[in-house]
Amino acid sequence: MTQVESVLVVGASAAGLATAEALRRKGYQGALTVIGGEYHPPYDRPPLSKQVLAGEWVPERAQLRTPDQLAALDAEIVLQDPACSLETATRTVRTASGRTVRADAVVIATGLHSRAFPGQQSLDGVHALRSLDNALALRSALQSTDRTVVIGDGVLGAEIAATARGMGVDVTLVGMLAAPMVGLLGPRMAARLARLHTDRGVHMEFGVAVDLLQGERGRATAVGLADGRVLPARTVVVAIGSVPATDWLTDSGLTVADGVVCDAFCQAADGVYAVGDVARWHHRGLGKLVRWENRTNANEQAAAVAANILGENRPYTPVPYMWTDQFDAKIQAHGLLGEDADVQVVEGSEDDGRFVALYRRDGHMTGVLGWNMPKQARLHRAAIVDHYTAQAALHA
Repeated sequence: MTQVESVLVVGASAAGLATAEALRRKGYQGALTVIGGEYHPPYDRPPLSKQVLAGEWVPERAQLRTPDQLAALDAEIVLQDPACSLETATRTVRTASGRTVRADAVVIATGLHSRAFPGQQSLDGVHALRSLDNALALRSALQSTDRTVVIGDGVLGAEIAATARGMGVDVTLVGMLAAPMVGLLGPRMAARLARLHTDRGVHMEFGVAVDLLQGERGRATAVGLADGRVLPARTVVVAIGSVPATDWLTDSGLTVADGVVCDAFCQAADGVYAVGDVARWHHRGLGKLVRWENRTNANEQAAAVAANILGENRPYTPVPYMWTDQFDAKIQAHGLLGEDADVQVVEGSEDDGRFVALYRRDGHMTGVLGWNMPKQARLHRAAIVDHYTAQAALHA
């Protein structure tokens, strides 16, 4: 173990908490500080667009740990005091309240901000969903409306549309691409997902851009499309992607480009690491910089960063994994799927809504998708791991 006597985690996120916990599990006994911008203790974000939004969970259930579990971590946890700057050379962070914290190792885990649509902030009735408070505000709005338009063709937009429809709201899902999640799933499975939504009563407007948000007396009333059509809406949800929360690092000297740029060990500078949605690191298995926005990566990368802080010096080369629950479909994806892969259903049946599909490029299996067949999909993961391991050796 290297001589690290103090660690500062900036971001009381899932990734930040996981890093702190991994350090303790690995035997680190030094000073540990976690700084967060929200007043909520660390909570899980995937349930926000599903169980919390639907009202199936009370907000407290989304919290990652109980107060006693947080106390057992033996860390100073500072909430509602976001970081404002980082002096990289001395690993010193200053916060909004004027607090100054210096540490032997700093872990950046500040996550993302929702990408805003022009004019969004000036209208009531327009929502984003990134935080627990966002989810509760949107739930309240959906309970008092009969019609909503969800703007966004990614995972979040599709999940919100499914949840809102399950609440009995008339939903229109709008996206610029050909189908929801097409960039992730590829055209065949994205079309399958679109049919699922349509069958459940979601109106789909895809392949068209949103031109503007219309309003009266400061409240949103409709969404104007680029082709001239107007979609009336009492509530509008903007889910057009996210931006890494790196504005506080402007004068840090770190390389910031679509996230905090790191090496294969998730290190951005001497003693400075990044983890979770904000980290853009060199993945040796893919031979390029990547940044992944999913819960599984937050946990796995946190374990790798904790190990590297303590001197293990292991490159982080995970196999991508994501999941989404929409209506009665539980979709898991291992590896990279994408739009240009050859897709073959090898177990189950698309017609039955339970199947496993393999994705191949140049004869190599690069991904597997399970649609209501999680265990069966996981059995195919070994071939993907072998492919990544071979590629990582080539790029080492």
